[in-house]
Amino acid sequence: MPARTSTSRRPLLGQIRHPRDLAPLTAEQLTELAEEIRSFLVEEVSKTGGHLGPNLGVVELTIALHRAFDSPREHILFDTGHQAYVHKLLTGRQDFSRLKMKGGLSGYPSRAESEHDVIENSHASTVLGYADGLAKANRVKGKSRPVVAVIGDGALTGGMAWEALNNIADERDLPVVIVLNDNGRSYSPTVGGFAGHLATLRTSNGSKRIPAEPPSPRNATEGIDPIGAPLGMFDALGVRYIGPVDGHDLAALESAFREARCVGGPVIVHCITEKGRGYEAALQNDEDRFHAVGVIHPETGLPVSAPRMEWTTVFGEEMVAHGRKRKDIVAVTAAMLHPVGLAPFAKAYPDRIFDVGIAEQHAVVCAAGLATGGLHPVVALYATFLNRAFDQVLMDVALHQCGVTFVLDRAGITGTDGASHNGMWDMSILQVVPRLRIAAPRDADQLRLQLSEALEVTDAPTVVRYAKGAVGPAVPAVGRVGGMDVLRGRADDSADVLIVSAGTMALNCLGAADLLDAQGITSTVVDPRWVKPVDPVLPSLAARHRAVITVEDNCRVGGIGTAIAQALRDAGVDVPLQTLGIPQEFLGHAKREEILVEVGLTADGIARQAAAATTGLTPTLCPQIPICSATAVLCSPAPAVGR
Repeated sequence: MPARTSTSRRPLLGQIRHPRDLAPLTAEQLTELAEEIRSFLVEEVSKTGGHLGPNLGVVELTIALHRAFDSPREHILFDTGHQAYVHKLLTGRQDFSRLKMKGGLSGYPSRAESEHDVIENSHASTVLGYADGLAKANRVKGKSRPVVAVIGDGALTGGMAWEALNNIADERDLPVVIVLNDNGRSYSPTVGGFAGHLATLRTSNGSKRIPAEPPSPRNATEGIDPIGAPLGMFDALGVRYIGPVDGHDLAALESAFREARCVGGPVIVHCITEKGRGYEAALQNDEDRFHAVGVIHPETGLPVSAPRMEWTTVFGEEMVAHGRKRKDIVAVTAAMLHPVGLAPFAKAYPDRIFDVGIAEQHAVVCAAGLATGGLHPVVALYATFLNRAFDQVLMDVALHQCGVTFVLDRAGITGTDGASHNGMWDMSILQVVPRLRIAAPRDADQLRLQLSEALEVTDAPTVVRYAKGAVGPAVPAVGRVGGMDVLRGRADDSADVLIVSAGTMALNCLGAADLLDAQGITSTVVDPRWVKPVDPVLPSLAARHRAVITVEDNCRVGGIGTAIAQALRDAGVDVPLQTLGIPQEFLGHAKREEILVEVGLTADGIARQAAAATTGLTPTLCPQIPICSATAVLCSPAPAVGR
């Protein structure tokens, strides 16, 4: 007999193909369905990895939402989407066997998957802006229907959420239902003054209903609203408030949501939930309540495979060591203390760590202030999240010549989290920032050395960026030319092709050199170490080769290959140059290794491009070369250099 599927062993869940299938279920059946969903999530996500804790906390909340609102006609939006797995299950997507894998379900809302997924943002604090715009679009088009925005309390530490709320509050007849999923956490416990305000509301006696109009000036002055509840921030904005509601009481949730949909204007439904609910292993993990897990044993929550040394761990250890030697070093992060590796530094130096919540723009400006005050701040973020603070890097740090070091984790292709989490734009975006320097370490030893070098820079921003996951083996240099490490060949000799390798591309570039050697094509492989600015020795080195190949784990457009091409033109070096990198596309979710194959950044792909360049062929004339759109010939073929 074939093995029973996960849903066949859960009869109620197996019957749900559309939210309307929830309507006939009794209260007892809804409770049973919630338990089936939790069991499904633990069993299935433990096989693939994914965002487990957040989804365990919103089971009843999501069921109640889909009973009270008519999706997809009435839009239900999720901020970041960490908590959207239950939504997927209730909208007919119950095959989690390839969650976050190529060809399987995305780990976030995905418009390609379902009409119920209206937005697929997975950067926090944006959902209220979407809700504001969608509700206004409905009004302009004559449609009278609510827009529901589910936002976690952690996301309310982001300034964009408050910009949107400020505008929503000014539209008294705009039917936006804001579902505040308050579990006291983002990854770790939520920080900031607003978190304290929510804690006060959580512990207030009984529930609270705010009338349509804001409190009178007299009551506002006295700090009491018209029904005797403590005056709060939402009251002052004039946004109606319902709550706090037990986020695991299906009847109470559905009642609150149905009341909210009848308001006809902005209303907040404050739901108290428990991240990781129903799974003891998650509840016992105080670090992040299993916010995101790899493949684990479902019974224990322990990893299936032994952990390997990761880039993040190396950085964390080095920060503690530097903090011991230098009292001026401080660290800043944006609600990601543990994920970026700063927890050991926080434990060792609790007075020198600043977690600003999901507020990358503030993190960067705060760092500029710290530097102006005589300290050396290290701002640790995921590479994809630095995009949100570009103006602050440019105008608040670089313009003011502040010595701030940015450490970008998860740089390059990250893979399974999909388009929004690939850190593939930082080396392009940051190229335009005057005096900023970028280091791309190829191994753990280089990360240690280049972090130390970055911390010595006091008059300009520095960036150290590295990949997601385990650190590869050490890649020793065989020589040095200028500030660049020579990984293969001789810097004072000529060869057919010069391969310029950025960061973690080193092993693939060396593999490509081996393949070229087998074809009788000689090569020199160099690691610039600091990829911005271009090393002044590079043009003269390039002139001793028949072709140049640049390889980067970054978007090709405006990346380091483009900068090197410009440097060669400025120096009058007319050598064919190809830039290999990530095409200017939003990449689907898949393993990092699979994406590298697709975009031609494997040893074989690099070797094929290099062979084509040295024989004067363009990629489009070489059918064996995969993903030709990921490369470009930027200079005309030059005559072979005599050797």
